[in-house]
Amino acid sequence: MNSQAIALAPDFAVSPQLSAGDFAWVAAQGFKTVINNRPDGEGGSEQPASPELERAATAAGLHYVYLPVVSGAITAAQVQAMRDALASCPGPALAFCRSGARSAQMFGLTQSQD
Repeated sequence: MNSQAIALAPDFAVSPQLSAGDFAWVAAQGFKTVINNRPDGEGGSEQPASPELERAATAAGLHYVYLPVVSGAITAAQVQAMRDALASCPGPALAFCRSGARSAQMFGLTQSQD
């Protein structure tokens, strides 16, 4: 893995794009859930597709959630889906997108909904 996970809370962190080979490292760090916030195809043909990532995450013993969001166009329904995933999936969770910023924004929005 080229970059480290950035903790935003004791049970939540973000990272840039993960590849299938990263999930053993993710599991070794103690994460139980991985949330993919990057739409398939956004990064072209070199971006791994969600089904491939889900297989690798499952093989590493991780719970996998595909919740794609478009930067600058996050909806209330997507924020609620993220909140639901965080409430129902085993923690700690690691969310990723292209750079990690979109996942951090999603997390911030889930925390501001009360």
